[in-house]
Amino acid sequence: MAAEESQYLLAHRTSDAYLRVQNKKLYLATFAAVLGPLSFGFVLGYSSPAIPELRKIDNPKLRLDSNQASWFGSIVTLGAAAGGILGGYLVDKIGRKLSLMLCSIPFVSGYIVIISAQNVWMLYFGRILTGLASGITSLVVPVYISEISHTDVRGMLGSFVQLMVVTGILGAYIAGLTLKWHWLAVLCSFPPCVMLLFMLFMPETPRFLLDQKKRAEAIAALQFLRGPYVDHEWECRQIEANVEEEGLSLFEFKNPSIYRPLLIGVILMFLQQVTGINAVMFYAETIFEDANFQDSRMASVVVGFIQVCFTAVAALIIDKTGRKVLLYVSGFALGWGPVPWLVMSEIFPLKARGVSSSACVLTNWVMAFLVTKEFHDFIGFLTSYGTFWLFSAFCCLSVTFAAFYVPETKGRTLEQIEAYFRKS
Repeated sequence: MAAEESQYLLAHRTSDAYLRVQNKKLYLATFAAVLGPLSFGFVLGYSSPAIPELRKIDNPKLRLDSNQASWFGSIVTLGAAAGGILGGYLVDKIGRKLSLMLCSIPFVSGYIVIISAQNVWMLYFGRILTGLASGITSLVVPVYISEISHTDVRGMLGSFVQLMVVTGILGAYIAGLTLKWHWLAVLCSFPPCVMLLFMLFMPETPRFLLDQKKRAEAIAALQFLRGPYVDHEWECRQIEANVEEEGLSLFEFKNPSIYRPLLIGVILMFLQQVTGINAVMFYAETIFEDANFQDSRMASVVVGFIQVCFTAVAALIIDKTGRKVLLYVSGFALGWGPVPWLVMSEIFPLKARGVSSSACVLTNWVMAFLVTKEFHDFIGFLTSYGTFWLFSAFCCLSVTFAAFYVPETKGRTLEQIEAYFRKS
């Protein structure tokens, strides 16, 4: 009873603490960060309009056959898997902000290689570089946003990650209606440059600063993010109470407070990809061509537009409905797109956040590679009907897992979520 009473008082105190918060600069910092997922979305969407054009190009050294086209679409996920590993190291060593700023280098470099490509291998290399940046981004941005946000808006702001991904995909589809593949690559290189410029003026997260024993900088970051009328010292003390001084050892993965959230995160990422969504988004135009649509490019744009609309709905309602409800009732854009990334950013203890997030991102992108690379083989072996029935079966399994194993994190601070796993 005493523990429950303590939790109630803490939740009540947390709610009161943010009554006078000013969110304008928090929203600005979030906007700067989600330019990364926007860039990542352009990478994912680029292959859909580019592949049909590259399969018909006059230059025989750049022309893609069906096998090369599948590699061009899927090889970005291998780069992203490597980026997930690298991002897990960077986010703990150099911080969330600097890791995100460094992403702009492989983003822009990758597009430069694609634009100047003289053969298919250069196209592959450019895609790997943009994939590397996407993998780092997909790990760092959810962590950055969850650590700068307060409980009242953390779900909404965390959902903006997936919203900007699908916005980037839609942007690539729309731009692909009028731009040739090389000019489309030029356009795709702009968002990471803007992200670098904005992030120069944004703070590092208070949790990382406190972990680095930089208390004065952490207070300054909280003042920037919350405004002047909030008790920054109180929030700082709440974070400090959960900042672990010692590093993470392999032996500690026997601790349920570390391995349970890790398993939940990894399985969520596995299930997100085996719904088949990336196969649909990477090859949208090709799928509609095979289905004899009169205007396959416009059909792809409609799919992208629907994704953006429903992901926006998820962002608006997620802090009211909770995470699990959306996993139960949705299709992809409303729940299984944004929620796994949000939950990943919330459930890991601070000292295991880099390693655990890296494992989740690696799982996500390895599965994305397998699904996108083998998609056409699945269709050849199972037929298109059997392939999509298989994806449907995994959707049913996903709902079952969410019901029994995924905790509800709505309205809890990151410290309360960490305490929940320690106690259970």
